[in-house]
Amino acid sequence: MFAIYIRYLIGKKHNAATMEVFFVLYFSATILFMEISKGQCAGIIGGKESSPHSRPFMALIKGEELCGGTLVKQSWVLTAAHCKLGSNPEIILGAHSLTKQEESQQVFKMAQSIIYPCYELESRDNDLMLLQLKGTAKLNQYVKTIKLPNTYTDLKPGTQCLVAGWGITHNKDKKPSDTLREASVTVFARSLCNDKKHYNSKPVITMNMVCAGDKKGKRDTCKGDSGGPLICKEEQRGITSFGRLSKCGSAQYPGVYTRLTKTHLLWIRKVTGGD
Repeated sequence: MFAIYIRYLIGKKHNAATMEVFFVLYFSATILFMEISKGQCAGIIGGKESSPHSRPFMALIKGEELCGGTLVKQSWVLTAAHCKLGSNPEIILGAHSLTKQEESQQVFKMAQSIIYPCYELESRDNDLMLLQLKGTAKLNQYVKTIKLPNTYTDLKPGTQCLVAGWGITHNKDKKPSDTLREASVTVFARSLCNDKKHYNSKPVITMNMVCAGDKKGKRDTCKGDSGGPLICKEEQRGITSFGRLSKCGSAQYPGVYTRLTKTHLLWIRKVTGGD
Protein backbone atom coordinates (compact mmCIF):
# COMPACT_ATOMS: atom_id res chain seq x y z
CA MET A 1 0.00 0.00 0.00
CA PHE A 2 2.85 2.37 0.79
CA ALA A 3 4.40 1.71 -2.63
CA ILE A 4 1.06 2.43 -4.33
CA TYR A 5 0.82 5.72 -2.46
CA ILE A 6 4.32 6.67 -3.60
CA ARG A 7 3.38 6.06 -7.23
CA TYR A 8 0.32 8.25 -6.67
CA LEU A 9 2.51 11.03 -5.33
CA ILE A 10 4.86 10.80 -8.28
CA GLY A 11 1.92 11.51 -10.52
CA LYS A 12 1.25 14.75 -8.61
CA LYS A 13 3.24 17.95 -8.65
CA HIS A 14 5.45 18.31 -5.59
CA ASN A 15 8.64 20.18 -4.96
CA ALA A 16 11.98 18.33 -4.77
CA ALA A 17 12.26 18.55 -0.98
CA THR A 18 8.85 16.98 -0.43
CA MET A 19 9.59 14.10 -2.80
CA GLU A 20 12.95 13.50 -1.13
CA VAL A 21 11.24 13.07 2.26
CA PHE A 22 8.76 10.57 0.83
CA PHE A 23 11.47 8.47 -0.81
CA VAL A 24 13.56 8.44 2.39
CA LEU A 25 10.54 7.17 4.32
CA TYR A 26 9.79 4.56 1.69
CA PHE A 27 13.28 3.08 1.56
CA SER A 28 13.63 3.20 5.34
CA ALA A 29 10.42 1.20 5.69
CA THR A 30 11.67 -1.29 3.08
CA ILE A 31 14.96 -1.82 4.90
CA LEU A 32 13.17 -2.26 8.24
CA PHE A 33 10.88 -4.88 6.74
CA MET A 34 13.86 -6.79 5.32
CA GLU A 35 15.64 -6.83 8.68
CA ILE A 36 12.56 -8.11 10.51
CA SER A 37 12.04 -10.82 7.88
CA LYS A 38 15.54 -12.15 8.34
CA GLY A 39 14.64 -13.63 11.70
CA GLN A 40 12.02 -15.87 10.10
CA CYS A 41 14.46 -18.29 8.48
CA ALA A 42 14.56 -21.29 10.54
CA GLY A 43 14.49 -27.25 5.45
CA ILE A 44 17.58 -28.80 5.87
CA ILE A 45 20.49 -27.43 3.87
CA GLY A 46 23.26 -29.80 2.79
CA GLY A 47 21.73 -32.82 4.45
CA LYS A 48 20.26 -36.09 3.22
CA GLU A 49 16.91 -37.84 3.20
CA SER A 50 16.31 -39.67 6.45
CA SER A 51 15.73 -43.42 6.28
CA PRO A 52 11.93 -43.72 6.32
CA HIS A 53 10.62 -43.73 9.90
CA SER A 54 14.10 -43.75 11.44
CA ARG A 55 13.13 -40.65 13.45
CA PRO A 56 9.82 -41.84 14.94
CA PHE A 57 9.69 -38.96 17.42
CA MET A 58 9.21 -36.35 14.68
CA ALA A 59 5.95 -34.44 14.45
CA LEU A 60 4.84 -32.67 11.28
CA ILE A 61 2.79 -29.55 12.08
CA LYS A 62 0.63 -28.15 9.28
CA GLY A 63 -0.74 -24.81 10.40
CA GLU A 64 -0.60 -21.31 8.97
CA GLU A 65 2.99 -22.23 8.22
CA LEU A 66 4.90 -25.52 8.20
CA CYS A 67 6.78 -26.46 11.36
CA GLY A 68 8.34 -29.49 12.96
CA GLY A 69 8.15 -30.79 16.49
CA THR A 70 8.83 -33.79 18.69
CA LEU A 71 6.58 -36.12 20.64
CA VAL A 72 7.59 -35.76 24.30
CA LYS A 73 4.57 -37.54 25.82
CA GLN A 74 1.79 -39.54 24.17
CA SER A 75 -0.47 -36.47 24.06
CA TRP A 76 2.16 -33.68 23.91
CA VAL A 77 4.35 -32.25 21.14
CA LEU A 78 7.22 -29.82 21.74
CA THR A 79 7.85 -27.12 19.14
CA ALA A 80 8.90 -23.46 18.77
CA ALA A 81 6.78 -20.65 20.21
CA HIS A 82 7.13 -18.52 17.06
CA CYS A 83 5.45 -21.14 14.84
CA LYS A 84 2.21 -19.79 13.37
CA LEU A 85 -0.40 -22.46 14.00
CA GLY A 86 -3.49 -20.82 12.56
CA SER A 87 -6.96 -21.64 13.83
CA ASN A 88 -7.00 -25.40 13.23
CA PRO A 89 -3.54 -26.96 12.81
CA GLU A 90 -3.01 -30.59 11.89
CA ILE A 91 -0.36 -32.55 13.77
CA ILE A 92 0.91 -35.68 12.06
CA LEU A 93 2.99 -38.39 13.73
CA GLY A 94 4.66 -41.31 11.96
CA ALA A 95 5.17 -39.36 8.74
CA HIS A 96 8.03 -39.59 6.27
CA SER A 97 6.32 -37.92 3.31
CA LEU A 98 4.86 -34.44 3.52
CA THR A 99 2.22 -35.07 0.85
CA LYS A 100 1.48 -38.81 0.77
CA GLN A 101 -0.98 -40.50 3.08
CA GLU A 102 1.04 -43.27 4.71
CA GLU A 103 -0.42 -46.12 6.75
CA SER A 104 2.07 -45.29 9.49
CA GLN A 105 0.62 -41.82 10.04
CA GLN A 106 -1.46 -40.77 13.02
CA VAL A 107 -3.25 -37.47 12.47
CA PHE A 108 -4.43 -35.26 15.34
CA LYS A 109 -6.08 -31.93 15.91
CA MET A 110 -4.82 -29.67 18.67
CA ALA A 111 -6.53 -29.42 22.04
CA GLN A 112 -4.47 -26.47 23.22
CA SER A 113 -1.16 -24.69 22.78
CA ILE A 114 0.91 -23.45 25.72
CA ILE A 115 3.72 -20.99 25.04
CA TYR A 116 6.59 -20.89 27.52
CA PRO A 117 5.77 -18.01 29.92
CA CYS A 118 9.07 -16.16 29.43
CA TYR A 119 9.13 -16.29 25.61
CA GLU A 120 10.23 -13.01 24.02
CA LEU A 121 9.10 -12.54 20.44
CA GLU A 122 11.58 -9.82 19.49
CA SER A 123 14.70 -11.48 20.87
CA ARG A 124 13.46 -15.07 20.29
CA ASP A 125 14.66 -15.93 23.79
CA ASN A 126 12.93 -18.99 25.33
CA ASP A 127 11.39 -19.96 21.99
CA LEU A 128 9.42 -23.07 22.93
CA MET A 129 5.80 -24.19 23.06
CA LEU A 130 3.85 -27.31 23.96
CA LEU A 131 0.90 -28.61 21.91
CA GLN A 132 -1.61 -30.94 23.49
CA LEU A 133 -3.17 -33.42 21.10
CA LYS A 134 -6.87 -34.20 20.90
CA GLY A 135 -6.28 -37.83 21.64
CA THR A 136 -3.38 -40.08 22.56
CA ALA A 137 -0.69 -41.31 20.23
CA LYS A 138 -0.32 -45.05 19.81
CA LEU A 139 3.35 -45.87 20.32
CA ASN A 140 4.79 -48.35 17.82
CA GLN A 141 7.75 -48.70 15.44
CA TYR A 142 6.67 -45.55 13.58
CA VAL A 143 5.72 -43.33 16.53
CA LYS A 144 7.84 -42.96 19.66
CA THR A 145 8.61 -40.28 22.22
CA ILE A 146 11.97 -38.53 22.15
CA LYS A 147 14.49 -38.72 24.98
CA LEU A 148 14.89 -35.48 26.92
CA PRO A 149 18.06 -34.87 28.96
CA ASN A 150 18.27 -35.54 32.69
CA THR A 151 21.37 -33.37 33.05
CA TYR A 152 21.42 -29.63 32.53
CA THR A 153 24.98 -28.92 31.41
CA ASP A 154 25.64 -26.52 28.56
CA LEU A 155 26.63 -27.85 25.14
CA LYS A 156 30.34 -27.46 24.56
CA PRO A 157 31.66 -25.98 21.30
CA GLY A 158 32.56 -28.79 18.93
CA THR A 159 29.69 -31.04 20.03
CA GLN A 160 28.23 -32.94 17.07
CA CYS A 161 24.43 -32.86 16.79
CA LEU A 162 21.68 -33.81 14.37
CA VAL A 163 18.84 -31.68 12.99
CA ALA A 164 15.81 -32.88 11.02
CA GLY A 165 12.79 -31.44 9.24
CA TRP A 166 10.69 -31.04 6.11
CA GLY A 167 11.79 -27.49 5.31
CA ILE A 168 13.26 -26.08 2.12
CA THR A 169 16.61 -27.43 0.91
CA HIS A 170 17.82 -24.32 -0.94
CA ASN A 171 17.40 -20.65 -0.11
CA LYS A 172 15.50 -19.93 -3.34
CA ASP A 173 13.06 -22.84 -2.92
CA LYS A 174 9.41 -22.00 -2.40
CA LYS A 175 8.27 -25.53 -1.64
CA PRO A 176 9.40 -27.61 1.35
CA SER A 177 10.95 -31.06 1.04
CA ASP A 178 8.45 -33.86 0.35
CA THR A 179 10.39 -36.22 2.63
CA LEU A 180 12.02 -35.87 6.03
CA ARG A 181 15.65 -34.79 5.80
CA GLU A 182 18.46 -34.53 8.32
CA ALA A 183 21.96 -33.10 8.67
CA SER A 184 24.79 -33.08 11.18
CA VAL A 185 25.83 -29.74 12.66
CA THR A 186 28.52 -28.59 15.06
CA VAL A 187 27.95 -26.43 18.14
CA PHE A 188 29.80 -23.09 18.03
CA ALA A 189 30.82 -20.85 20.91
CA ARG A 190 28.33 -18.08 21.65
CA SER A 191 31.15 -15.54 21.60
CA LEU A 192 31.85 -16.53 17.99
CA CYS A 193 28.21 -16.18 16.94
CA ASN A 194 27.94 -12.81 18.69
CA ASP A 195 31.04 -11.29 17.07
CA LYS A 196 31.11 -8.72 14.26
CA LYS A 197 31.48 -11.34 11.52
CA HIS A 198 28.38 -13.21 12.62
CA TYR A 199 25.19 -12.05 14.35
CA ASN A 200 26.99 -9.15 16.06
CA SER A 201 24.54 -9.37 18.98
CA LYS A 202 21.51 -8.73 16.74
CA PRO A 203 19.80 -10.59 18.27
CA VAL A 204 22.00 -11.59 21.19
CA ILE A 205 22.77 -15.32 21.29
CA THR A 206 21.97 -15.89 24.96
CA MET A 207 22.61 -18.74 27.38
CA ASN A 208 19.11 -19.96 26.46
CA MET A 209 20.28 -20.51 22.88
CA VAL A 210 22.66 -22.78 20.99
CA CYS A 211 24.46 -21.66 17.85
CA ALA A 212 25.28 -24.56 15.50
CA GLY A 213 26.19 -25.18 11.88
CA ASP A 214 29.27 -25.86 9.78
CA LYS A 215 32.49 -23.82 9.59
CA LYS A 216 32.18 -23.76 5.80
CA GLY A 217 28.42 -23.31 5.89
CA LYS A 218 26.49 -25.74 3.68
CA ARG A 219 24.76 -27.60 6.55
CA ASP A 220 21.90 -25.89 8.31
CA THR A 221 18.19 -25.75 9.06
CA CYS A 222 15.99 -23.39 7.06
CA LYS A 223 12.42 -22.22 6.50
CA GLY A 224 9.96 -24.94 7.48
CA ASP A 225 12.26 -26.62 10.00
CA SER A 226 11.28 -24.37 12.91
CA GLY A 227 10.28 -26.32 16.00
CA GLY A 228 12.25 -29.41 15.02
CA PRO A 229 14.88 -30.94 17.30
CA LEU A 230 18.58 -30.42 17.86
CA ILE A 231 19.67 -33.92 18.93
CA CYS A 232 23.04 -34.47 20.60
CA LYS A 233 24.14 -37.89 21.86
CA GLU A 234 20.64 -39.34 21.32
CA GLU A 235 18.93 -36.65 23.43
CA GLN A 236 16.98 -33.59 22.35
CA ARG A 237 19.01 -30.64 23.56
CA GLY A 238 17.43 -27.86 21.52
CA ILE A 239 14.66 -26.62 19.23
CA THR A 240 15.15 -25.02 15.80
CA SER A 241 14.49 -21.33 16.33
CA PHE A 242 15.89 -18.85 13.78
CA GLY A 243 18.55 -17.76 11.29
CA ARG A 244 18.90 -15.15 8.55
CA LEU A 245 16.38 -15.14 5.71
CA SER A 246 17.96 -16.30 2.43
CA LYS A 247 21.19 -17.02 4.32
CA CYS A 248 20.52 -20.62 5.32
CA GLY A 249 23.74 -22.61 5.08
CA SER A 250 25.85 -19.48 5.32
CA ALA A 251 29.05 -19.79 7.37
CA GLN A 252 28.42 -16.25 8.61
CA TYR A 253 24.97 -17.02 10.03
CA PRO A 254 24.77 -20.48 11.64
CA GLY A 255 21.39 -21.72 12.79
CA VAL A 256 20.23 -20.74 16.27
CA TYR A 257 18.38 -23.16 18.53
CA THR A 258 16.53 -22.82 21.82
CA ARG A 259 18.67 -24.64 24.39
CA LEU A 260 16.62 -26.85 26.68
CA THR A 261 17.76 -25.57 30.06
CA LYS A 262 16.88 -26.93 33.49
CA THR A 263 14.08 -24.36 33.80
CA HIS A 264 12.65 -25.33 30.41
CA LEU A 265 12.77 -29.04 31.16
CA LEU A 266 11.12 -28.66 34.56
CA TRP A 267 8.35 -26.62 32.90
CA ILE A 268 7.85 -29.29 30.21
CA ARG A 269 7.56 -32.01 32.83
CA LYS A 270 5.16 -29.95 34.92
CA VAL A 271 2.83 -29.14 32.02
CA THR A 272 2.83 -32.65 30.54
CA GLY A 273 2.65 -34.43 33.87
CA GLY A 274 6.00 -36.07 33.24
CA ASP A 275 8.31 -37.52 35.85
